[in-house]
Amino acid sequence: MDESWRKAKGVFAALATPPVFWLAAFFLIPLAVIWGYSFGENKSLTEIAVNGTFSNYVHAIKPLYLGIILKSFWFALLTTVLCLMVGFPVAIAITFASEKAKAWLLLLIMLPFWTNLLIRTYALMAVLRTEGYINFTLAFLWNGLGDLTALFGHPLAPFVPLQLLHNNFAVVFGLVYVQLPFMVLPLYAALDRLDRSLLEASLDLGAGHLTTFRRVVIPLAMPGIVSGVLVTLIPSIGAYLTPDLLGGPSSQMIANVIERQFKTANDWPFGAALSFLLMYMTFLAIAVQAIVSRGRRERDR
Repeated sequence: MDESWRKAKGVFAALATPPVFWLAAFFLIPLAVIWGYSFGENKSLTEIAVNGTFSNYVHAIKPLYLGIILKSFWFALLTTVLCLMVGFPVAIAITFASEKAKAWLLLLIMLPFWTNLLIRTYALMAVLRTEGYINFTLAFLWNGLGDLTALFGHPLAPFVPLQLLHNNFAVVFGLVYVQLPFMVLPLYAALDRLDRSLLEASLDLGAGHLTTFRRVVIPLAMPGIVSGVLVTLIPSIGAYLTPDLLGGPSSQMIANVIERQFKTANDWPFGAALSFLLMYMTFLAIAVQAIVSRGRRERDR
C-alpha cells in the first residue's frame, strides 16, 4: 500500500509540475514584479528603482483617482444587478424548457463566445451610433407617425437622434451585453439541479407563485447567484475595451487610466499601484461577501 501511494504521489507530481511551473513563470512571478514596481519610482525612461516608497499609493488615493475607482465599482455593480435581473428569468426559461429547446437556448447563450470581443464591440457601436440601427428604426417609426398625424393637421417635429454612444449609458449597456452570459450560465447550473417537487409542494400548501419564487427558488439558487455575481462583478470592475470604445471622456474606468500610465505616461510604478489598489479593494469586497454569507448560513442553522 505504501509503495502504491508513493507511486501515486510521483504520478501526481509529474502531472502537476508543468501547470504549476506555467502558473508561477507566467502569472505569479510577473505579478510579483509589478507589485514590486508599485513601491518604486522612475529613475529614467527605462529604469525603475524599487525603494519601498508608498508615494504611488498616496497618489492613487487622491480624489481624482479614487473617484474613478469608485465610479468603476458603481458601473460594475449596476452591470451586475442588471445582468441578474435579466439573466434570472432567462435561466428559469432555459431550465423549464424541453430538452430539445434547452439545447438550442444554451447554444444561443454561448454563441457570443464564438466571436472576438473586439468584433462584438464594434458591432454594438454600429447599433448605438447616431446613424445606427436603433436611431434608424426610431426615425422610421417617428416619420411614419408624423405622416399619419399630418393628415389631421398636426405634423410632428423632425426626429432628433438619440445620443446612445460615448456616454455612461453606452458603457453600462456594453458591459451588460458582454457579461450577461457569465451570469446566465451559473444561474442555469444551479436551477437545473432544483428539486421540482419542492415547487409543487409549495404550491400545494397554498403559497402563490411569487411566494414560491421568493422563499423556495431564490434560496435554492443562491449558490448560482453568488457565483454569477462574482464572475460578473470582478471582470466588470477591470473592464478596459468596452469603456475605451463605447465611453466618452467622462466615462473612462480605472482600467483605462492604468493603461495610460503604462503606455502613454510611462509611469509604471504609479500604474502598478493603481492596479494593486484595485486588486486590494476587490479582495476586500470578496472577503466582506464571504463573511456575510457565512453569517447568514450560521443564522439559518
